[in-house]
Amino acid sequence: MKIEHVCLNVRDIEKEKDFYCGVFGFRSNQKYHNDKTGWENYFLSSPEGGARLELLSRANMSLKMVERNATCIVHLSLAMGSKEQVIATTIELQKRGCEILSSPRLTGDGYFESSFLDPEGNMIELSL
Repeated sequence: MKIEHVCLNVRDIEKEKDFYCGVFGFRSNQKYHNDKTGWENYFLSSPEGGARLELLSRANMSLKMVERNATCIVHLSLAMGSKEQVIATTIELQKRGCEILSSPRLTGDGYFESSFLDPEGNMIELSL
């Protein structure tokens, strides 16, 4: 078994797609749009492979799934490959105006990581 993809509900699907492709080098498929339901999505693939990131949006959608009584995903972690890449990407994100939640550091559980909020406030962690 493996994780095939993780999905983020987003308000501005084009802005989020441009952000993830521009900063992390994801490649996007063509946007899918369902005329009946109004849902649209992109699947983003990393050049290194692994699980894909799905961006999902619909006009006037609720971003809170209270009716399902579900907990939420806390953060998405992206493996950058090296400490230097974590540091360089964190600096680039700061220049782009992203809110940095934690600067690159070694955590108590042994991860070298930083974290930030993407343009819609999703917490993203950069790790090795």
